[in-house]
Amino acid sequence: MLSDIEIADSCTLKDIREIAQKLGLGEDDLELYGKYKAKINVARLNPKAKLILVTSINPTASGEGKTTVSIGLADGIARLGKKVCLALREPSLGPVFGVKGGAAGGGYAQVVPMADINLHFTGDLHAITSANNLLCAMIDNHIFRGNALDIQRVCFHRCMDMNDRALRDITLSTKAGKMKGCSDYERKESFEITAASEVMAVLCLSRDLADLKERLGNIVVGVNSKGEYVYARQLGAQGAMATLLKDAINPNLVQTLEGTPAIIHGGPFANIAHGCNSVRATYAAMTFADYAVTEAGFGADLGAEKFLDTKCRVAGIAPDCVVVVATVKALKLHGGADKNNLSESDVKALKAGLPNLLKHVENMKKVYSRPVVVAMNRFATDSQEEIETVMEACRNAGTQAVFTDVFLKGGEGGEELARAVIEKCDGPATPLTYAYNLNDDIKTKINDIVTKVYGGEGATYSEQAEQSLKEIAANGISGLPVIIAKTQYSLSDDAKKLARPAGFTVHVRDIMYKGGAKFIVAVAGDIMLMPGLGKVPSAEKIDIDGNGVITGLS
Repeated sequence: MLSDIEIADSCTLKDIREIAQKLGLGEDDLELYGKYKAKINVARLNPKAKLILVTSINPTASGEGKTTVSIGLADGIARLGKKVCLALREPSLGPVFGVKGGAAGGGYAQVVPMADINLHFTGDLHAITSANNLLCAMIDNHIFRGNALDIQRVCFHRCMDMNDRALRDITLSTKAGKMKGCSDYERKESFEITAASEVMAVLCLSRDLADLKERLGNIVVGVNSKGEYVYARQLGAQGAMATLLKDAINPNLVQTLEGTPAIIHGGPFANIAHGCNSVRATYAAMTFADYAVTEAGFGADLGAEKFLDTKCRVAGIAPDCVVVVATVKALKLHGGADKNNLSESDVKALKAGLPNLLKHVENMKKVYSRPVVVAMNRFATDSQEEIETVMEACRNAGTQAVFTDVFLKGGEGGEELARAVIEKCDGPATPLTYAYNLNDDIKTKINDIVTKVYGGEGATYSEQAEQSLKEIAANGISGLPVIIAKTQYSLSDDAKKLARPAGFTVHVRDIMYKGGAKFIVAVAGDIMLMPGLGKVPSAEKIDIDGNGVITGLS
């Protein structure tokens, strides 16, 4: 069987201007990046399409294929004669060279040009990294040259779009020499991966360039001796940062293997950030198509919760249907099956793992009042008894499960799912409800997420978290969404608690105010903002020959 990159390289891409025409866009609406990539440069966006959110169960080592299903679903909708557009996140170089080896779909459900999308693409993540690190340089330069703003603790960190554990804890040092008004300067610093940076979140939540510039100015860079926040605007940094991001704010247009328009823009991680593509990308897909398919990162307890509780509030949108993706193999892993024997029929393990899927379905239906369809990525090893077990469990939960073959058949394998989703989208509209009230205090909001979405008993707080809460209150900050940073592998903050754990509490070890992103981050459990490479990183498998042919991307 061909590898993902061999499939991608074997397809004949359409000129991106032809793809744009499917959305009613002309060449004057585009900034071309060669023949197959473009940025959409349209000032006014009017989101009106039916919106479909693709999410999943808590991920396992076997993978669930959320992006693959999103692409196959969009291709399936297009095959039914509907005007559809994808809106996905950009891959990060860290996971591409670390674990995933690529993040542009798989098999015959991919977005292309696949190698470009997985690598430098249109340079958005590099621009975000540069804007972030410009602000860092201006912070340290300000302190070095006298510290007129009295910054006593720096709250903003450098970033890089690569996994590098050596940068989690470093020391910065400068020597003033004989420079007048300057002094020797040393402090501890740490890097975050670009996808976890606040500048990434700011770009993805900004409606336009003016909003972007204002948000950049509102980034908290430090705290002074009075306990007051110091902002990027006080350093005069927002103008230069926005200038670096003037092109990056515009969404990127590419295509699927079947020529369906795909907008790929922004890439925050859902376990340590808000996990959704940009508001502008979603707006664009909803402006120029009748159906827009988007996804949120990791499981529905992370990406979908943040999409619904944060992004939907910011953007004033709501999905007309939520698709929860799972596989029989993944559910068996949640049920305690041996990962080396997943190809064997094991209904007992499947039944033990099914509560994870059913909890996510329950959340989408009861907490958020969304219509739900379950998409099961089919494997040849799925037994008929296993398939019937999943179908029956979903029927009993008041939803429909559709087994898809998008990996092997592309849009053809997604047509049944497309029909089920369109039926839900075209049904009676219901108002979006939320997991928490924005006007409640931070602890109440965290408790609501833990009890309603995760199914836990509540939260405990470290001394550092309690101190951070006092600092946030003293600075008059309230009424913001809460982003919980935790493991993606469990509904709890313990990666080992699979399926549907109960009776647990979530331990919050720190809380941070992100003034530019306009949300609060609660860091729970052992979560790191700068991942490291594994024992055998994907970088060892990725190669290029003398003719420029790339191998190993998948």
